[in-house]
Amino acid sequence: MARLAVFFTAFLWLRQASAIAVPSSPPANAAAVDPSLVSVSIEFFAFPGYTELSGTNNCLANLASLRGAQPAIRIGGTTQDRATYDPNLQIPVNYTVASPADAPTTLTYGPSFFTLASQLRGEVTVGLNRQLNNQANSLAAGSRAKQSMGNLFAIELGNEPDLYASSSPIASGTGWSQSVDIASEAKWFTAMAPTTNVRDAAREHLPRSRVPVVEYENPGSEYWKRSVERDQDDIPPFIPAVGLRWGEHEPPQPDEPYYKAEASAAHGASKSFFLGETNSATCGGGGISSTFGAGLWIIDYVLQSALIGVERLYFHHGTIGNCAYCWWGQNAVYSPYYGAVFVSEFLGTDGTKVAMLDNGTTAVAVYAVYSASNTPLRLLILNSNYFDGTETRSSTSVTFTGISTTSGTKQAKRLTAPAATSRVDQGASVTIGGGGTFGTNCARTGTEGTEAVAVSGNALTVTVQASEALIVVFIKGLATLIFHLSQLPVAPPDVYRHNPGAAGWRCSGAHFLLSGQRQRYCCLIYADKERNDFEDAFASRKCPYAATDEAMSSLSREVHEDNTPESPSEDSYK
Repeated sequence: MARLAVFFTAFLWLRQASAIAVPSSPPANAAAVDPSLVSVSIEFFAFPGYTELSGTNNCLANLASLRGAQPAIRIGGTTQDRATYDPNLQIPVNYTVASPADAPTTLTYGPSFFTLASQLRGEVTVGLNRQLNNQANSLAAGSRAKQSMGNLFAIELGNEPDLYASSSPIASGTGWSQSVDIASEAKWFTAMAPTTNVRDAAREHLPRSRVPVVEYENPGSEYWKRSVERDQDDIPPFIPAVGLRWGEHEPPQPDEPYYKAEASAAHGASKSFFLGETNSATCGGGGISSTFGAGLWIIDYVLQSALIGVERLYFHHGTIGNCAYCWWGQNAVYSPYYGAVFVSEFLGTDGTKVAMLDNGTTAVAVYAVYSASNTPLRLLILNSNYFDGTETRSSTSVTFTGISTTSGTKQAKRLTAPAATSRVDQGASVTIGGGGTFGTNCARTGTEGTEAVAVSGNALTVTVQASEALIVVFIKGLATLIFHLSQLPVAPPDVYRHNPGAAGWRCSGAHFLLSGQRQRYCCLIYADKERNDFEDAFASRKCPYAATDEAMSSLSREVHEDNTPESPSEDSYK
């Protein structure tokens, strides 16, 4: 189901795809979506430097606001297996390089490294050195991490051991093999778990074999992890390179069943399945990984991964200033980040299941995301036909049937750029919603707008250009409406929990939330239809605590159609 490096010559610049029926509930191929599906990996030695970048907190916060959960962070990579813990070091990390673009061949790190990690908002996995086989040193580091970090999720022992040399201390000249690595992992886990008390930790790194990872776990050991992690480099990626000429949406590729089988095996053992270090359509190559096309690839990669059972993807970020695949850097946000944001907006705070609706035979991919109550929330259409910015840009129209309303409009938001090769760092404009971009510190700038899509006869049609993506919104989540009422005819119930799925007092679709001040309330209405339904509700006075026509009119104007509902603070009522 990948987009291969195939160029499509467009004989018809406007293509019409077959009509696609939108299932009213998740189809059989739907998969659950982890709230932290889009997560981040940071190279070990570079981590302290990333904490100094203004963009780091903002880029992570943007993703968190769209999903309602913090991205998980993994700190590790090649340099974790070059690092030695020094409990007396007064700075987070110490190393020497000939050029700022280089990664160190050896480094030390101290307790303040973990202090920085403790300040991250998401769950954090810390990678420790196993290659040098200095178990006592890594144990001291793990103990310090456990002591310092309330957000510690896991400890990862070693990075990509399939690349360890046969002369490494663990192999002892006998040659590196899968059996050698399994024995080493078991020994380390047993030694470290009692002291660190991080039993559900560590990582599974197997060489390029087809042997299921769970086969090597000891079901009787309490020290085995709750998650099985893979580096994308450990086995061939199941989604090929974007390429500068990319894009057919094809049937499953040879390595996809392998990932799917591993995920299934992990789930069968009651464990999660993560890709602990991944990124880039071209394994970090320059000229492609930093383009808008790579951002579109990220959208597809995230959703395809979810469909085969991957709960989290840790997108790696390497050397600051020398990283073709990074999403942000020193005073810069790069084109691929837009793809991460767009797919996060599609999944939203309310998306729990995702399904692929197209048949995988064309360059146009179609996905639907569903709520916890199995209602279709949004569609995502990705046109992976390649456009390099020259000649005429082709487009494809897709008709959707089975829409719950017979008429009216739905709203759509578009992700676009001048070409698949567009790079923000080279001055190109990548936009979300027509004008939304990110500043050099990753703060959202510009104005994001939506496009009205007409519904007729329970169907709608959208047009998406080559190298472009579109989200169609069916349900907008909750609209928040603020009341300022001095008197109420009756008192509402004491508390309504801010949870769309929770049982609460309801009056013609309206929900009421009691603040600390009994005279002021916030009215929440399900946005299961369109904006005019909100206005109709107030016009017909279905919300019983709106005391005056003036209040009704004011509230109608203050409707916030937002996919990220927030519980109003006390100040909201003042």
